This record gives sequence, structure tokens and C-alpha cells, in this order.
Amino acid sequence: MPVKRVSREAKSGDVFGQPRRTARMFRAGLYARVSTNDQQTLPMQNRALREYAARRGWTVGMQVREVSSGAVERKAREQLMEAARRREIDVVLVWRLDRWGRSVTDLLATLQEMEHLGVGFVSLTEALDLTTPAGRAMAGLLAIFADYAECAIMQSHCAEIAMWSAF
Repeated sequence: MPVKRVSREAKSGDVFGQPRRTARMFRAGLYARVSTNDQQTLPMQNRALREYAARRGWTVGMQVREVSSGAVERKAREQLMEAARRREIDVVLVWRLDRWGRSVTDLLATLQEMEHLGVGFVSLTEALDLTTPAGRAMAGLLAIFADYAECAIMQSHCAEIAMWSAF
């Protein structure tokens, strides 16, 4: 039986004959939020976001924390969006979608703005990663469902108005 000999020459970085692409180093903006001061999940969110960024090889360019309810203006989130507009971060990393968006419309508007800016978006617990083709496809589906929900609400309101106008 022939014996395989291991080459002592350095192996090339090629993959299937193609040069290996170096991973892009992203500067991540981390966003953690709780609704009330008595919620104790901010440290857990921060730790998970930092660990995820480290596993992906991203540097943390900015980290913001917020304690606010959904209806209130979110100043820390706006700071993160301003950093994205200035190209100081390449990706926004959040714990959950509901931590980022006040409503489906608000969520889609900010995701569209980030896409326009070339800034990625990752929701950790929903495994939604808009830095990948599959994640961007999922975002398209979210937009379709949001449009459907908006149309259904509008139709419901119109039907209710028509019903009450009949009286």
C-alpha cells in the first residue's frame, strides 16, 4: 500500500483555485434598550452583543444603551443613526427587532435608510443578518408583510367608516 507523503511546502490561501477573500472588518454600532428602569436585561444584552461582534471579528465603534418606552423619541438610537450617516459604523447590531423599531413602519424606514447608506443591520435573537444575501431577502419579505398589514388595517378602517356613515 503506497504511503502518502505530506508536502512541507507552504499551502496557498487559495480555495478551489480562487484567491481567498479576506473578511471585511466591520465597525459595529451596538444598541441595547429596555422599556423601564426596573428591567434588568441591559447588561445581558450588552454582553451578548459584544460577544457576537467579537465572534464575527468586528470592532465595536459605538455602543449605546437606552431606557425608554416605545412611544418616546429615542435619542440614543438617533445618535447611532447619525454615526451611520457619518459613515462611522458599518453595521448596527441589536438584541431584538422590537428593541430597535417603534413600529413596523418605523423599523422598515430605518432599515431602508441604512440600506441606502450601505450600513448593515443584525438582529441577534431573530438571526436576521442584513449583511448577507439571505438576510436581505428576509428583509424584503418583512417589507411585503408590513405592506400587507398596513393595507389590511386601512381596509378595516374604511369598512368601519362606511358602516358608521350609513347611520
